[in-house]
Amino acid sequence: MNSIESIILQGVKQASFALYNQDISDSLIQIQKTRKDFTGDFTVVMFSLLKTSKKSPEQTGNDVGQYLKDNLEIVANFNVIKGFLNIEISAEYWVSFLKAALEINKFGTLAEGSSGRSIMVEYSSPNTNKPLHLGHIRNNLLGYSVANLIKANGHKVIKVNLVNDRGIHICKSMLAWQKFGKGITPEKAGEKGDHLVGDYYVKFDKEYKIQIKQLMSDGQTEDEAKKNAPLIQEAQEMLRKWEANDKEVVAVWEMMNDWVYAGFSETYKRLGVDFDRIYYESQTYLLGKSIVLEGLKNGILYQKDDGSIWADLTSEGLDHKVLLRSDGTSVYMTQDVGTAHQRFTEYPIEQLVYVVGNEQNYHFQALTIVLKKLGFDWAEKIKHLSYGMVELPEGKMKSREGTVVDADDLMDEMLQTARQMSDELGKLEGISEEEKTNIIRIIGLGALKYFILKVDPKKNMVFDPKESIDFNGNTGPFIQYTYARIRSILRKATEMEVSVKNIEGAESILSLKEKEVIKLIYDFPALVKEAGETLSPALVANYTYDLAKEFNQFYHDHSILKEENTEIRNFRIVLSKKVADVLETSMELLGIEMPERM
Repeated sequence: MNSIESIILQGVKQASFALYNQDISDSLIQIQKTRKDFTGDFTVVMFSLLKTSKKSPEQTGNDVGQYLKDNLEIVANFNVIKGFLNIEISAEYWVSFLKAALEINKFGTLAEGSSGRSIMVEYSSPNTNKPLHLGHIRNNLLGYSVANLIKANGHKVIKVNLVNDRGIHICKSMLAWQKFGKGITPEKAGEKGDHLVGDYYVKFDKEYKIQIKQLMSDGQTEDEAKKNAPLIQEAQEMLRKWEANDKEVVAVWEMMNDWVYAGFSETYKRLGVDFDRIYYESQTYLLGKSIVLEGLKNGILYQKDDGSIWADLTSEGLDHKVLLRSDGTSVYMTQDVGTAHQRFTEYPIEQLVYVVGNEQNYHFQALTIVLKKLGFDWAEKIKHLSYGMVELPEGKMKSREGTVVDADDLMDEMLQTARQMSDELGKLEGISEEEKTNIIRIIGLGALKYFILKVDPKKNMVFDPKESIDFNGNTGPFIQYTYARIRSILRKATEMEVSVKNIEGAESILSLKEKEVIKLIYDFPALVKEAGETLSPALVANYTYDLAKEFNQFYHDHSILKEENTEIRNFRIVLSKKVADVLETSMELLGIEMPERM
């Protein structure tokens, strides 16, 4: 079925030729949704046609409107307000559209791989020196949802994770565990491995600050104290030993990383995200080093007197960027060069999307330029999905000081709040404890995911756990409750043995509220396309809220199962079912489950 916009566009072009004997280009025709305070469904802006018509905006609008009404079956009526032609689409069209949509499984989405394009999405990218926190939650939810949206637009998606498992920050946790851990393990501590390792990262920072303070009291400047503190020097020596493959250091590194990976897996599973491939910095940084050394050999990069290797990016408006330190150890840029090269070698991808916070904007700008300088044409295919920071109402978080909001703790809090609110509202009375626990899990995690994903990725945000789980307003639980309400209607219809064979003749009974619901369903495919192209789950989230809100207004104003007119009742049941299907599909794109009852 051709879109309404394309039918109107062709109709306006035909009207121009028939009325004014002029062919006009598509670019001259502006079609938009009619504003809520005017009568109509679609509006054509007339001002760009005045040179063709040589008439006033109102006269031109009336000419074109009458032509469209006389020649297009889908146009029922029109009105002109100043230079805007407002078109009303026929009830017959809306009903025929709904009938066609009913036949489509996963309406609004395309089959993965149908476009023939492959796109890789990197998200999560944790460090193995601490557990996942609230910032990681936004990253993971964005990455997973963006991958779903790309897939829904027909592309093959490869979801990848790059684990930052080496570097000075990892050595800090290792050194603190060696000095202060007394052989403690996750099993002995009764603690998740990623939490235990994170505790020692915080311990390092506390002890390091004590040493800095002592050195400063002995007369050193703050910068001198930071460099000369024994702990940081030991950590740097540990990093050099690790890169030299020292057996003892590598053994501790492997053991503590295994603890962390087990903890990460638990958190990922609970959060509902996964990956097709996991890369490890420890396995890609050497490739990066070899590429950097080759760039030095070819005169693309340069070496300072201290042995460090740099890229001069001043001609591109940036500064000089270090790629290898003076002691030969790697920086993030080194491994990113190696990882990108490996990915474009292994996969025939047309785009590589990095889901990384906006504090790394400069890094990815520099990475793209460095890769281009090194002669890699695929550098143009790199895209950084830069997202804003997430904070709590209390303010920013700092992992070194142990003030971050742990992802596992936050999920526990969400489930606890969901249970408390459900108990207060009495929504889950009369069901088994097992089913109740599962519904609470769906509500709690749905609230968390929706609240984060409804915000434009580019914007900073404040996550308020209590606000996110409100059963009213623009929240996940409100949408989930709307879905559960429809599922209840459909179950009762089955119990009543209501037979819905077809909706023939429904155009004669279509109410304004029902039409508004159908119009929102009509918008869904274009919305999914736009969200996939702009990498913005927020578009889908807010659309889903609008659809749930519109359905609830319809439900408030109209009876469904108690409607005495059989044709009207059947039509409303069918419409309700399609709304539920679209709500489920859209929330699935966000990685959110829907409960059958609430």
